[in-house]
Amino acid sequence: MKVKSLFLAVIIVFAVSCKSKKRAVRNSQPTTKKEVVLVQDTHTSELPKKQKKSYTFDSTEDYIDAFKDIAMHEMRVNKIPASITLAQGVLESSSGNSDLTKRSNNHFGIKCHKNWVGSRTYHDDDEKGECFRVYKDPNNSYKDHSKFLTSRSRYSKLFELKPYDYEGWARGLSRAGYATDRRYPAKLVAIIERYELYQYDEQVLGKKYKKKQRDNSKEYIVSKGDTLYSISRKYGVSVNDLKSWNGLPDNTISIGQVLKLEK
Repeated sequence: MKVKSLFLAVIIVFAVSCKSKKRAVRNSQPTTKKEVVLVQDTHTSELPKKQKKSYTFDSTEDYIDAFKDIAMHEMRVNKIPASITLAQGVLESSSGNSDLTKRSNNHFGIKCHKNWVGSRTYHDDDEKGECFRVYKDPNNSYKDHSKFLTSRSRYSKLFELKPYDYEGWARGLSRAGYATDRRYPAKLVAIIERYELYQYDEQVLGKKYKKKQRDNSKEYIVSKGDTLYSISRKYGVSVNDLKSWNGLPDNTISIGQVLKLEK
């Protein structure tokens, strides 16, 4: 009887030992956990804020070269002369180097207005602290310029003009209230003819057009780095005369401004 009890005890101990080993073996096996990886979409239409594109240009020619392609593209799509778009860009942004343009990539001085839901900045213009649109890429400013003109009824008559009539477009923009400067049309035309921006209209239209011959010897278009003093020295006139002939209250001049060189 003692032998049987001893034998039974050995069997029970052995069974318990085996079960513990099996459990230990099971627990020692690594568990496989399914990992979820979130993939970031790199094809977003807008760049992250920290990657906002902005540029500085050494000359008006550099500026024109940078944006002539987008201007011609917008002419093909929206029928706005590339010459007008580029001239407005040169004038409104000081060839890409104005403080507002550097901060906002706004190349056309377009204000926020009621329907703007994007980023914004504030800048003194006709009034103090006016709201201006902010773009993450300069090309977006060019696209929005087209949308701005094509979506407002006050500019609709412009699209009845010939696509190569940049003078008509310059006058029409002024009449429609794009800018308050009464010399705005003359400034646009002067920029177009000085830098031969009409060539980009011709590339889009596939045809050359005869240009009016003008006597520009009595006018000067202000370039980057110009001052009234440097212009007066160059053409042998006094600063006071330049101010008088051009109705200037002080010595402030801007890139693209057309100055009369005689009374």
